[in-house]
Amino acid sequence: MTLAVLACVLAAVPTVAADAVPARAANVLPEDATAAEIVACCRTMLPCDAELAGRIILRNRRGTVQAEHAYVLRRAEGATALDVDGKRLERDDGRGAIMGTDVTWSDLTLDYLWWDDVSFDAERESETVHGQKCCVIVLKSGDRLVRAWVDRKTGAMMQAEEVADGRPVRRLWGTRIKKFGDRWAPNVLEVETLGSGHRTKITVERLEVKETT
Repeated sequence: MTLAVLACVLAAVPTVAADAVPARAANVLPEDATAAEIVACCRTMLPCDAELAGRIILRNRRGTVQAEHAYVLRRAEGATALDVDGKRLERDDGRGAIMGTDVTWSDLTLDYLWWDDVSFDAERESETVHGQKCCVIVLKSGDRLVRAWVDRKTGAMMQAEEVADGRPVRRLWGTRIKKFGDRWAPNVLEVETLGSGHRTKITVERLEVKETT
């Protein structure tokens, strides 16, 4: 899925090519950080109280728009509410496609970052995404499995994918970031159901964060 989870969309996370990111932060992860510590770092980048709005745009492989929907996502005190085209969507198991697009609840909320079963993918040690050295984290909940590529220096999630029957089925990644107030965050993400012939863009047009004191 990027992801690259939403995706990433609430996080102030540079899920894009290095040359598109402002000056990179100093290392925030120790070399011996555990998988659980790395995932916990990813969670700290998600504001607890925020509202964001944008569009979900389904396109075919030629880039022709097939459908477009407006969404508003609100997080407050750990609870999440999602409206699409003015209608409240109920939380599901995270796998249901929204309005026939590639996007799921999990893409917009990154709920897999709160799963308890986390470990390193030893077969994918030190892979890179957009030139950034990453560790690959495996997150599990019941029969669900997600791989997340996390920048080894900053703890930023660069990409994520959902795996079923041992193979990736959906992937999420960011392509652009924007400054909303004093916060840099992804404003364009892509979600692809692999082999489907279509892809969905998530845009973030407004991001308002309630800073806690």
